[in-house]
Amino acid sequence: MTLRRTKARFMVGAVTLGSVSALMAPLPAAAESPGAQAQGGSVVSIERAADLTAEEVAGQLQGKINPSQVRYGVTAYRVTYRTTDSAGASTTASQLVVLPKNEARRLSTVSWLHGTTVYRKDVASENPESTDRLVALLLASTGRAVSAPDYVGLGAGKGFHPYGDPGATVAASVDGLRAARTVAHRTGRELERRVQVSGFSQGGPATMLVGRALQQKGTDRYFRPGALAPVSGPYNLSAFEATAADDAINHSGLYLAYFVTAWNRMYGLYASPTDAFASPYAGKVEGLFDGYHTPKDITDVLPTTSEALFKEDFLNKIRKPDGVLKDRLRPMDNTCDWRPNTPVEIFYARGDKDVDPSHTSYCADQLRKHDVAPRLTDVGDYDHNGSVLQAVPRIIRFFDESAKND
Repeated sequence: MTLRRTKARFMVGAVTLGSVSALMAPLPAAAESPGAQAQGGSVVSIERAADLTAEEVAGQLQGKINPSQVRYGVTAYRVTYRTTDSAGASTTASQLVVLPKNEARRLSTVSWLHGTTVYRKDVASENPESTDRLVALLLASTGRAVSAPDYVGLGAGKGFHPYGDPGATVAASVDGLRAARTVAHRTGRELERRVQVSGFSQGGPATMLVGRALQQKGTDRYFRPGALAPVSGPYNLSAFEATAADDAINHSGLYLAYFVTAWNRMYGLYASPTDAFASPYAGKVEGLFDGYHTPKDITDVLPTTSEALFKEDFLNKIRKPDGVLKDRLRPMDNTCDWRPNTPVEIFYARGDKDVDPSHTSYCADQLRKHDVAPRLTDVGDYDHNGSVLQAVPRIIRFFDESAKND
């Protein structure tokens, strides 16, 4: 996982881009009936966010991601759509939809799923300097349509972000694909049914969750999984949070605080913040992780270690979860425990100190139990943030190869 950062950052940061085209005037959404508005994926609004030539895309990639795969200019839209939250209640979410400026009427479809983000504006739809905006632009410039959901509670979405909740993650991602299809229709184009799914950090297990959901009958009548390419994901969330409790990973206290405050809102992990957090932080932590504070806001107030931030007895509960916490962690420990009928390549970096490469082995072992042989790719001796920048060009090649063999 990686907490998005602005300038003073403690986790993966937005890659600084050059200037982009000014925001265009809003592109009106077609009128919909009240009944249609209640459906997941129904479009609420569409606004053009960027319009770039191939040369401009390549210029923004220069020095961050190899731009040699850029083929087309792109048009990006900020899209608000209907979905459901962690309680299954109707809400709205936002995303960035990016389409290539080519002559193709049918477009390959990609769902790009981002990593841990604490500040709601540090997402692809809102922040032109975000890594996820950069990745979405590159993917679309290869001739693909890209849906990059912000998830629930980030971007322009309502409510809080249900960090790591599997139901809300799948809903926002699948509904985002439906909304992206509507955007494509309004430009006279169609999206391919088979979706190439990829995501980084938090988006790694999200990739596997979304792939499994699309493969199951009844999730969506149109979309099906094409190829799966997760990057540097914590596929064993119980183990990840336990290592955070032990301060055995980078930025451990901050990862764990985000997890604990979000899951307490959803599942009730403690009766009072004083049950979990040490003095003098107990009265401050929940307010800092409200989606409206930047990483710098948080690091200016909180210590980065779990030992300093949490009470020891609460850390022991994280190390050896039981009850509600154990039950809720189980699905996130088993995101790879199924049989994909599509190719899978799992990317990681041996230099990652945030999410240990052993998580990749854990995911691969679960897949092998179902007679699936995933390809494992070490992108090199890079840190967590660097792993995604190295992985994306390889993911494009993997997607190209998978499409040819489909």
